[in-house]
Amino acid sequence: MILTSKRISGDEACNMCLVDAISPSDQLLGSACQWALDILECRRPWSISLFRTDRLEPLAEARTLLNSVRAQIQKQNPNVIHPLVCIDVIEHGILCGPRNGLWKEAEALHELRQSDSCRSLVHVFFAKQSTSKIPGITDIGLLPRKINKVAILGGSLVSSGIATVLVLANYYVIMKYIDQNSLQNGIGRVKANLEGRVKEGRMTQEHYKKACTLLKGVLSYDNFKDVDLVIEDVPDIVSLKQQFFADLDECCPPHCIFASTTCIVNLDLIGERMKPCSEIVGIHFFSSPSVTDLLEIVRTERTSPQTLVDLLSFGRRIQKTPIVVQNCTGYAVRRMCFPYLQAAMLLVEYGADAYQIDKALTNFGLKLGPFRMLDQDGFQSATVHDVKFLETFPDRSYKSNLIPIMRKNNHEGKYTCQGFYTYNDKEEASPDPEISKYIEMARSMSGITIKSKLATLSDGEIVEMIHFSVLNEACRMISEAIIVKSSDLDVASVLGMGFPGYRGGIIFWSHSVGSKYICSKLEEWSKEYGEFFKPCAYLVERASKRSSLGAQVKQAKSLL
Repeated sequence: MILTSKRISGDEACNMCLVDAISPSDQLLGSACQWALDILECRRPWSISLFRTDRLEPLAEARTLLNSVRAQIQKQNPNVIHPLVCIDVIEHGILCGPRNGLWKEAEALHELRQSDSCRSLVHVFFAKQSTSKIPGITDIGLLPRKINKVAILGGSLVSSGIATVLVLANYYVIMKYIDQNSLQNGIGRVKANLEGRVKEGRMTQEHYKKACTLLKGVLSYDNFKDVDLVIEDVPDIVSLKQQFFADLDECCPPHCIFASTTCIVNLDLIGERMKPCSEIVGIHFFSSPSVTDLLEIVRTERTSPQTLVDLLSFGRRIQKTPIVVQNCTGYAVRRMCFPYLQAAMLLVEYGADAYQIDKALTNFGLKLGPFRMLDQDGFQSATVHDVKFLETFPDRSYKSNLIPIMRKNNHEGKYTCQGFYTYNDKEEASPDPEISKYIEMARSMSGITIKSKLATLSDGEIVEMIHFSVLNEACRMISEAIIVKSSDLDVASVLGMGFPGYRGGIIFWSHSVGSKYICSKLEEWSKEYGEFFKPCAYLVERASKRSSLGAQVKQAKSLL
């Protein structure tokens, strides 16, 4: 709990002896007074928790356990010190007594508060809290309407993941399929997800049975007459989505919110065949919905403040951190990911080593480097998104032939056990020795000559070339009012891209680097590698004033 800041329920805290008793909120004061009187009149022992030792292991076992956890942390999070300090304080308390432990804790806390990682983590904490505060939306007295029944269209793994999240939050969920076989498979996946939680001890059998009663599979729209929210997750084919939403418009109640999970197809285009008074929004979950804490809520010109308030409340109830973004290609996370991945491709084709790039970025603190990320997502998904970004932003996209070449040679990512890495039965990754010949083929097709200095890049230079391109796109989103405030991009980068929280998010991290330096490096690279690195007008303007890249955006406007 201390190392992960894990939240627990009152019942769990009581079972772990972290609290003495649990009381209903309306009886709390009376219960506390009675507890104190019982101690005063010797009906209950006065146990000072600071001096309790009954739950401590023998000293040798305790030290062995602490050393094991310490080694694990140093391996998993080599750039952070606060978990190690926590272990040191615990060990000091065990060895030197509880009062000495408290003094050690106070000293350690004072030192940690001055650290960069502390300031970064505090920033991320408050940035998460503020994503639900939207000027002109959440400050005008609107109360969220109650969402009780949610319908999901689509038979993908993501659809099943969304349904799992919803029933865990006690929503009644209807899943519509096109045939009985798809229905059985989809419902089976949701139940398998829930059974997995039972096996892991994260869910009781009673809770499992209750969750299953909230789930229903259907083949028609007959049960849609009283749904409050519909989430569409069908393939990204415009005509298909338009037909689904036109049908939904006829069979759902007037108050129903229509939402699509797409981040590729223009939401305004999807809703063209709906009634003028109907609203459509984006509600973008990430893979896997039960793991990723971020939820992108996407508004269009037709999205009402009430709908946004409803969905922000919905996001919090399913224990996600919601950010509101404007309708645009890729929304916030995917739009930052496209330069992240394209910059990596550019570096490799000009001579950098793919595996050094991944190592440099994971050493920086990211969960996955760009090539492991591509393997994880699969090359089919990467191709679809890359084509869309090349169409939308042709002037600043880098077109690589590497993925198409690899796909022709049966490399599709982790799904087929062959991507930039090969994967064994235990899903352990190893560099693929065939990659070099595919990279050479891609260079030949593009007429690229290796730049010798890219073959000798330091890890720090790799981090800069990739993340400065991400920052450049983030600056465009700020200037275009795609997001409400710049700290939302910090939250999106931490929760959606795996950017290290102890660095504060992509925009917060840029403050330590400086806008002037970022702009000058991008200008330098653009002269050598083209428009991909050219700094945007907003970044140039901020750099000329030596201002930070963050800025408050009061009202978002659609650019589609």
